[in-house]
Amino acid sequence: MTTTAVRLDAPAPQAGASRRALLLAGGVAAVAAAVLISLAFGSRTVGIDEIVDGLATWLRGEVPADIGAISVQERIPRTVLAVVAGAALALSGAVMQAVTRNPIADPGILGVNTGAALFVVCGMAFFGMSSTFEFLGLALVGSALAAVFVYMVGSVGAGGATPIKLALAGAATTAALSSLVSAVLLPRAQAMTEFRFWQVGGVGGATWESMALVVPLIAVAALAVFVLGPGLNALALGDDVAVGLGVRVGRTRALAAVAGVVLCAAVTAVAGPIAFVGLMVPHIVRLLSGPDQRWLLPFSAVGGAILLTLADTLGRVVGSPGEVEAGIVTAFLGAPVLVLIARRTRMKAL
Repeated sequence: MTTTAVRLDAPAPQAGASRRALLLAGGVAAVAAAVLISLAFGSRTVGIDEIVDGLATWLRGEVPADIGAISVQERIPRTVLAVVAGAALALSGAVMQAVTRNPIADPGILGVNTGAALFVVCGMAFFGMSSTFEFLGLALVGSALAAVFVYMVGSVGAGGATPIKLALAGAATTAALSSLVSAVLLPRAQAMTEFRFWQVGGVGGATWESMALVVPLIAVAALAVFVLGPGLNALALGDDVAVGLGVRVGRTRALAAVAGVVLCAAVTAVAGPIAFVGLMVPHIVRLLSGPDQRWLLPFSAVGGAILLTLADTLGRVVGSPGEVEAGIVTAFLGAPVLVLIARRTRMKAL
């Protein structure tokens, strides 16, 4: 009997690849539609003419005379941030699920968001930090330390870092760090007021200056994730099989983990800890892309951009004349998805 070697980096069957490419193109078109919806709807609804006028005057660096076009210009930065942040968070969740082989892994559940939040609140409370650059540095350090700690705790005992042990370690770490955040904030009313708005998570405070700091970092991390796609496919088969296929397991897992943490930390620095995007989107788009990371990752980026952009728009419409932060909307949508994932996983185990 003969066996046929399977190359994980080999091209997918043409029919499947063509179908996925068409679906991905449709997803990109859906991102464009979500952007138009974000520009059109809010406390004031504007028409297509006002959108065109607002975009044209913005490109020329002019201030339009029409109030509708002014509203469009004010929505452009938050819309751009929603697209970038949604894509980054979804990529981060997909990578963490691949690295840990845990279907419920995401930056929130593994304690990465809370680690960033603790360092940011300490910077606010003890050192008076308030700039995006300072938040970015604090978020990167806090996220990295939390991720390393969770992995170390989850690796203790027989079997190493199993999915269930990592999830439990992440939940325990999140609870402990959240308690520390409360302990730091409660005696400090001013820091608590500032942190309260940041902690909810949203894109309403988007500025071009803050995005100029984090977007290049997100772009580099996202590129690294896409390059690691074939290696992540191998990790899904188990470490022994991956080694047999020539994949450097330790290096691939470490680089992917670092890229996932950077994606999450960069978004957290400018938008706060937005939950459930990294959990929901990979599970939803997997129905279209399949488990192949080379397709799952770009589908996740597209899906995350759509989800967060529409969540921000929905929050503005529902909360008009104020707004409901996008982080609240994603949490409201994500809780049922988490329950469905848990039920599906339990049924498979029975």
